[in-house]
Amino acid sequence: MTSTSTGTGADFSALRSALADVVAIPVTPFTADGSLDVAAHRALLGRLLDGGVGTLTPNGNTGEFYALTPEERRAVTELTIEEADGRATVVVGVGHDVPTAVAAAEHARDAGAHMLMVHQPVHPYVSQDGWADYHRAIAEAVPELGVVPYIRNPLLSAESLAALGDACPNVIGVKYAVPDAARFAAFARDAGLDRFVWVAGLAELYAPPYFAGGATGFTSGLVNVAPSVSLGMLDALRAGDYPAAMKTWEQIRTFEELRAARQSADNVTVVKEALASLGLCRRDVRAPSRVLPEDRRAEIAELIAGWSV
Repeated sequence: MTSTSTGTGADFSALRSALADVVAIPVTPFTADGSLDVAAHRALLGRLLDGGVGTLTPNGNTGEFYALTPEERRAVTELTIEEADGRATVVVGVGHDVPTAVAAAEHARDAGAHMLMVHQPVHPYVSQDGWADYHRAIAEAVPELGVVPYIRNPLLSAESLAALGDACPNVIGVKYAVPDAARFAAFARDAGLDRFVWVAGLAELYAPPYFAGGATGFTSGLVNVAPSVSLGMLDALRAGDYPAAMKTWEQIRTFEELRAARQSADNVTVVKEALASLGLCRRDVRAPSRVLPEDRRAEIAELIAGWSV
């Protein structure tokens, strides 16, 4: 899936549609020696694609972006694009300092990606204008790609995002991950409810209230485990069937709360443990994450036992 032209006159309508969906954040599986497990990675991506997932974000937080080397991030990008092979839209996660992010953006473009998801700037001092400058430098380097800022900062102003959108037509969506549904609804309207595609960046647990506030897609790590569960929630939300969506919410609530506990300490760990219980990849994660102690592993297997996986 690609836009029909490039530059400032680009038609990003197909990419906008791809964001109004379940935006899967694949895990990055590792071998026993700690290297990338390419075979398991291909199998997991194939499982997502066969399960009906149409949008993939390699190098997202569930993919342990910050624990990968630059070479590994490039390898993950290339592997995902190759495996997708036109079956899905690929939104590559980029970040770190501006030159590193721009180089990753250019690599993603050259490898055949469709969009970028820009991780929140990792810096102790982030000004409103500096935030816009950071994203503008990345977006302007690859005007043919759609760009999606990942907003986790509750202090960011809607005006800063609106100004970025005015300067960069290829900034087409927003992954909003501030855990405040009322703030999200106000922020989206102040920045431009129709100007951007709003993606609920806190996954299934926050998807229903964020959809009520204007989101049309949501990110998911849980989708690695049970694609049909995530896609079923999306179908219910698209239909405005909130009772059905909340039925799914109740089903996955404990799993997602375990991921979010203690400032998301086990966010990736819980997903990989579930995959390990299904025999799909090793449970290994990289520091500063850590695998679950053995006495807690059965809990995850029990939680997903009733799901359609």
